[in-house]
Amino acid sequence: MPPTIVLNYTLHDPPLTDEGHGQCTVLRESLKQRLEGETDIAIVVSPLKRTLQTALGSLDWLIERGIPITADAGWQETSAKPCDTGSPVSKLAAEFPSVDFSGVDPVFPDKTSPAGSKYFPTRGAIIARAQSCLRSLYQRPEKWLIVVSHGGFLRMGVSGWWFSNSDYRIFDFDGSPDTELPLKLVQWESTVAGGLGQSTTSPVEIGSGLREDEEEPVSAP
Repeated sequence: MPPTIVLNYTLHDPPLTDEGHGQCTVLRESLKQRLEGETDIAIVVSPLKRTLQTALGSLDWLIERGIPITADAGWQETSAKPCDTGSPVSKLAAEFPSVDFSGVDPVFPDKTSPAGSKYFPTRGAIIARAQSCLRSLYQRPEKWLIVVSHGGFLRMGVSGWWFSNSDYRIFDFDGSPDTELPLKLVQWESTVAGGLGQSTTSPVEIGSGLREDEEEPVSAP
């Protein structure tokens, strides 16, 4: 009999599972080979527990060398369900002391009140947030920018590509933030199936699957 998978959206800011920690080990070895000899690197991470644990579990060898790791609320997941809503920064900073939380948006983890409107789970808000994240990255001086984020946001807002759990893709910027055109990414041919070869090779249209701003949210099953 195949295993039964039950998705529980009511868990607040859940940590990685044992399987997730195991996937980090595989990811770690791949990234070490890919980035061997590189030093001009920065790490940006979504301030949710599972992404923080993924960053520390797969990039510890860089952090130990003094590579900065910075939490950025812009890279959090798309929905406002408990599983995609973060914990107070004070608690996260105590649990993950090697991460710099000083620049996290003070409104975090609010995603439902008017103050947190930029994090609403709507098409307009998500695409605008993704563009803000990309423009912020573009301004950074480092050669390599490692972003530990979430599959939904990366697919629907940022890149238009699916990401399997713990897999990664490598992109270059296409265009300039000095124009009014959206900032886009061009993927390396070597990661079209994911850096671990575990992701689908079929892209999707950015914004597809997201509800429009005027639509009512759909409750989780």
